[in-house]
Amino acid sequence: MFSATLFFVAGLVLLVVGANALVSGASKLALSFGLSPLVIGLTVVAFGTSAPELAVSTGAVLSGQGDVAVGNVVGSNIFNILVVLGLSALIVPLAVHVQVIRQEMPIMIGAAMLFMVFSLDGVVSLFEGAVMLASLVAYTAFLVIQARRTPADVASQGAPEKALPVGWRSKWYVQVWLVLVGLGMLVLGAAWLVDSAVIFARALGLSELIIGLTIIAIGTSLPEVAASLAAAFKGDRDMAVGNVIGSCVFNIFGCVGLGGIAAGTAGLPIAPAVLNFDLWVMLAAFVACLPVFISGREIARWEGGLFVGYYVAYVSYLILSAQGHAALPAYSAVMLSFVLPITIVTLVVVSIRQTKSVSE
Repeated sequence: MFSATLFFVAGLVLLVVGANALVSGASKLALSFGLSPLVIGLTVVAFGTSAPELAVSTGAVLSGQGDVAVGNVVGSNIFNILVVLGLSALIVPLAVHVQVIRQEMPIMIGAAMLFMVFSLDGVVSLFEGAVMLASLVAYTAFLVIQARRTPADVASQGAPEKALPVGWRSKWYVQVWLVLVGLGMLVLGAAWLVDSAVIFARALGLSELIIGLTIIAIGTSLPEVAASLAAAFKGDRDMAVGNVIGSCVFNIFGCVGLGGIAAGTAGLPIAPAVLNFDLWVMLAAFVACLPVFISGREIARWEGGLFVGYYVAYVSYLILSAQGHAALPAYSAVMLSFVLPITIVTLVVVSIRQTKSVSE
């Protein structure tokens, strides 16, 4: 238990230091190549911080644990939207770039819907996995081409101007090195945290199911947490939002796509419980971002707190359901009959009022 505690603390340190190096290097890289922080967040930072999800999901498929692979992707995406964005907004209200609303959000929702369509027969086939992986390549190429055609000052609308790096920091290879070192620290720190957390959970008597649904999904998302929080602290709000959106797209197209290919002709199995519940929660979290983003084109602190609260409610439901707790029916009724409708009405009203005030 003592060694697990040491690894836990060391993992936290690596996450903090690695996130700082990654965000600093990525920000300077964006300035050096004339790219916006949003594009860097959607690509370099997002794909890098999703490396743990890719490693865990692919390894799980090759080990014959398809449920773990799919659960990790879906759980990580739910965590990314509700917790990573929520915590970042609690630090500082996150301005949402108009490109995110008009382009990235529809792509993310479209990716989730494609995933659901491919899952209807209970399996993501080899062909469907190839289609998803090809979609990721096309999406990335589109972003890079679009970024090179769009001036950085236009792409970074509303973002505070930053001076170009000078001295040794102006070297592009130094910035790339910072990004690579930061990514390495994030992946290693996340792995140490997950391993030690699993030991703590087992010591507390938690089941393997609960560990898989929560700790593994949360643990592989820790790089996104560290990178987005570091970006929020540094004022790179476009990068904080872009990291989350890009990670979700990468998780679906990249992790599930590669998982379907790795599974071969048998295909990647989709558990009925995931198809009937968790995939819908993920899609609902994605769609819920639309009224939040549109209302003033920012995620306010109270909206960030709402996101975090819903994740707590989601995990609580998972725990009650896994234990077959007697309180589950009452809990579900309260959430469906009161909490969710009130939240939806509030978000719609806020969005309408904000739209009217902008038009006036």
